[in-house]
Amino acid sequence: MGKTELLYEGKAKKIWHTEDENLLISEFKDDLTAFNGEKKSSEEGKGALNNKISTQLFKLLNSKGIPTHFVEMLDDNNMLHKKCDVIRIEVIVRNIATGSLSRNLGIEDGKVLPFTLVEFDYKNDELGDPKLNDQHCLILELVESIDELDYIRFMARRINTILKDFFADKEMNLIDFKLEFGRDSDGNIILIDELSPDNFRFWDSNTGESMDKDRFRKGLGGLKVAYQEVLNRILGEVK
Repeated sequence: MGKTELLYEGKAKKIWHTEDENLLISEFKDDLTAFNGEKKSSEEGKGALNNKISTQLFKLLNSKGIPTHFVEMLDDNNMLHKKCDVIRIEVIVRNIATGSLSRNLGIEDGKVLPFTLVEFDYKNDELGDPKLNDQHCLILELVESIDELDYIRFMARRINTILKDFFADKEMNLIDFKLEFGRDSDGNIILIDELSPDNFRFWDSNTGESMDKDRFRKGLGGLKVAYQEVLNRILGEVK
């Protein structure tokens, strides 16, 4: 399966058409961005690591009955997946307070939340991805009904339960993460995009050390080493 025409280029990936109208290829880039694109850089090999990590996590979720767009990893930087109509809602799942949740609401950084928090952001770079409530989602016609929002919330929490337990076994705390959903050719809502340290926060269970893109956001360095460690633990290759 080969690339034909470029469909879209985002901050972290290029999306390509293929010879099959129902399949696309995501090409994972080495680019790094933070703070709505205000901070930019590049880390050679970062894209390949994100592709490999996403591949393993999509396979895990598929095995647990979570419908996703994943088909196969073609090579280090390219993933074949189903073509979907993107639902322009970023679904934020939080287990522990940090980042914008702590800044905006004054919740102590590192506080374990009493329940899994699921938030919606409007996937719109020009507006800065503002927060959404259910009524906003309906007014913007991002979904067809409240039932669809309830289903997305249900799937987000189910995914969180699977991944939280999985990473706990790898001595990693799943702090928070971003998910995206889309509609497949049959109109079913399925998980899309990527599952990587670019949009997940991981802290080492023993040291509390960040193992995600916060290393870039905060200027800590060692991003590629951290991403490689995440992959190694997923694969069970812990030294």
